[in-house]
Amino acid sequence: MSQLSATSKHEHTACPRCQRTFECRVGSINLCQCQTLTLTEEQRHYVSSLYQGCLCADCLHSLRTDYNQLTHQTKVNQLLHGH
Repeated sequence: MSQLSATSKHEHTACPRCQRTFECRVGSINLCQCQTLTLTEEQRHYVSSLYQGCLCADCLHSLRTDYNQLTHQTKVNQLLHGH
C-alpha cells in the first residue's frame, strides 16, 4: 500500500466526549493516537456504552480511569457490606 493511500484513510474527527478535533488513522491503525493505551474488554464495553465512534486518547485515558475507579469502589462496597 502506498503512503498516499494510507494517508487518504486518515480523517480529522471531533471527539464525541470533549469535542476536540484529532486525527483518526483508521488506514494505519498502528499509528493511531488511540494505540497509546490498552483497554480491557470490560473497559471497551464501558466506553462504547457511553459514546459512539472514536474518542481522543485523552478521553480514553480519562474513561479508563473512571471505569477503574468505579469497579474498585464497587469491590470495596461489596467487601464492606458482605455481598
